[in-house]
Amino acid sequence: MTFSLDDLRRWPDLEGPDLLAADAADRLILDESAAARARVPLDEIAVVEDSYGALTLGAAAAGPPGSGAVRVHQDTLVGERALEANAERAGLAGAVRWIGLSAEGLDGAHIVLLRLPKSLDALRDIAGSIAAHAAPDVTVFAGGRLKHMTVAMNDVLAEFFLRVDVTHARQKSRVLIARGPQHGHDPRPQQRTHDGLVVCAFGGVFAGPAIDIGTRFLLAQLPEVVADDGAVVDLACGTGVVAAWLARRHPHLVVHATDQSAAAVASARATAEANGLADRIAVVRDDALSTLPEASASFIALNPPFHSGVAVHTGLAAHLFADAARALRPGRELWTVWNSALGYRPTLERIVGPTRQVARNTKFTVTASVRR
Repeated sequence: MTFSLDDLRRWPDLEGPDLLAADAADRLILDESAAARARVPLDEIAVVEDSYGALTLGAAAAGPPGSGAVRVHQDTLVGERALEANAERAGLAGAVRWIGLSAEGLDGAHIVLLRLPKSLDALRDIAGSIAAHAAPDVTVFAGGRLKHMTVAMNDVLAEFFLRVDVTHARQKSRVLIARGPQHGHDPRPQQRTHDGLVVCAFGGVFAGPAIDIGTRFLLAQLPEVVADDGAVVDLACGTGVVAAWLARRHPHLVVHATDQSAAAVASARATAEANGLADRIAVVRDDALSTLPEASASFIALNPPFHSGVAVHTGLAAHLFADAARALRPGRELWTVWNSALGYRPTLERIVGPTRQVARNTKFTVTASVRR
């Protein structure tokens, strides 16, 4: 079977004419790394932050048959599922193995293909892990679109590698090539305390160890009494601030927190542990609430994301609203904070049920939607 990046899909993530599964940066990373990859078996190649499988499957398709599987770490669960589906369609399912950013996952990796993350803190966590655990002669090919790259990314890589070279730009993309790992270490969460609540954040999680203003506004509005005849949920939990706040305010509750991001789940677990709440907050990596049965939740709080990669897309929130509606018991409520300019109320009315405005300030709206 002939493999082509043009055949890749984003599904089950959002799809559309302007939402691509592979772009010029993916192609440049593969081209710049081709000669180096040709000298190693597939099981000595690791891929980090592959969006939908372009880097992983591009490397797997070009590698020698029977030389193992390309290792890949993806932060998002939807990215993992898209890569899995693309690998099945391409006949390359056996050439892919998912890993963590750990000694076990990165040990012996001689080539690392990295799609540069937006966050410098995320890049620092990734680069530190590679430097700590990959082979001493590892070469890292880290690329992205020029409009999303900064000189500070070079500086972060230089913290962990003796040499960082910069390729020529092509089709508004560029690759940084790092060699000579040094000063590596496993990711460590940042911590900050807000009114007695310790917030922990690994690199790349929204708002880091701060509490963003939308979440602050939601916390100020949440009801004093929360129905507890079902699961109490912090949906798209990020660092777990809402889950920790609910667990502290309602000592009898066990809170179910979910996020599709591996870094967010690790952060939420660290936040729960730092506040002595690990026994009352169950954090699950999940696409929305797929692990919860229908009509099993009694209360859901949500501060929905609205970025798919770097694109703003309201479809992300609609997906979360729909699964919240499925998981809620009839008559129970979804409390949502959203940027008022996004105008989510009609969508909430249509997908969940009758929706009332709880509060509104100059930027945000908090609503409560009753499950029909």
